[in-house]
Amino acid sequence: MRSSVRAILVSLVLLTVLAGLVYPLLILGLAQAFFPEQADGSLVRRDGRIIGSTLIGQQFDDARYFWGRPSATVPTPYNAAASSGTNLAPSNPQLAKDVAARCTALVKAHGNSADPIPLDLVTASGSGLDPHVTVAAMLYQVDRVAAARGIDPSAVRALVERHIESPAFGFLGQRRVNVLAVNLALDAY
Repeated sequence: MRSSVRAILVSLVLLTVLAGLVYPLLILGLAQAFFPEQADGSLVRRDGRIIGSTLIGQQFDDARYFWGRPSATVPTPYNAAASSGTNLAPSNPQLAKDVAARCTALVKAHGNSADPIPLDLVTASGSGLDPHVTVAAMLYQVDRVAAARGIDPSAVRALVERHIESPAFGFLGQRRVNVLAVNLALDAY
């Protein structure tokens, strides 16, 4: 009995050290060595100050900027510590109300545009943190952003097209655009 307890305790300590310290530190070291930007959160800096991340969406509501997907994190939008989806079924009346309200706001903000509203502008993602939207969602907003900035819409459209990212590995997902990257490019325009 005594030798069994000792073996159990030694195994517990050994596995705790290996799985709880050695392995995480090894992975952290490898990540810092080979992928330092990603390991640090893919942070975007301007003038030495962190202004965002390419991996987490941000709240943009000024007409001069492109808007991303609605965030499902409450009470603060795009809060990575509160990542979650809405968990509302398609048949849930609250989801229908939320989508209708977002559609109304988008139509109003875009001069009562008759263009179909891309789904990702009115529904949150599974994480509630997506930094990307579809190409259609960006193109839907081009005229609003161009008018608010006093820029030719074709120049804004060309800026969006320069920021289109291909599907991961060429086949996973769809073409998408990082909202923060385009908004930063607009500010530098």
